[in-house]
Amino acid sequence: MDKLKAVLSGTDGLNENGNILQAANEASTLGWGTRVKGFIICFVIGVTCSVLGVCMLFIPKVGILLFIIFYTFGNICSLCSTMFLMGPVKQLKRMCDKTRALATTIMLTCLVLTLCAAFWWVNFGLALLFCILQVLAFAWYGLSYIPFIRDAILKIITMCVK
Repeated sequence: MDKLKAVLSGTDGLNENGNILQAANEASTLGWGTRVKGFIICFVIGVTCSVLGVCMLFIPKVGILLFIIFYTFGNICSLCSTMFLMGPVKQLKRMCDKTRALATTIMLTCLVLTLCAAFWWVNFGLALLFCILQVLAFAWYGLSYIPFIRDAILKIITMCVK
């Protein structure tokens, strides 16, 4: 448990040169219990909003708009929840790792495009497409934290296609 706590909090023995972001991250650290509570609260809010969004689909006329708002907000909350565990700076660094950079870019782009399609372009079909891409990119991003799982999935897909 201590090793997990050390890795998630960013004190896993890696000594980096101090910079302003690192100093700000260290100055604003929370206790482990507070981090876990923040993670749980933010994650539950995210999942609740996503589920509420799906339930809103069945409301006539405004259902799709409410779905897009709740679902996108839920994904943002779920993504931000992990910042409580490892800190915002480390989370952003991990999001930009070469193994996650493409999934992160697609996920964040689809979040923005979903909201643009719903509010600016008022094209709900396109907004739903971007929601589906959000789901796929968020799943691929989440799987990147499990060692070798993405390679296994790609091998299974390759075997099924043949």
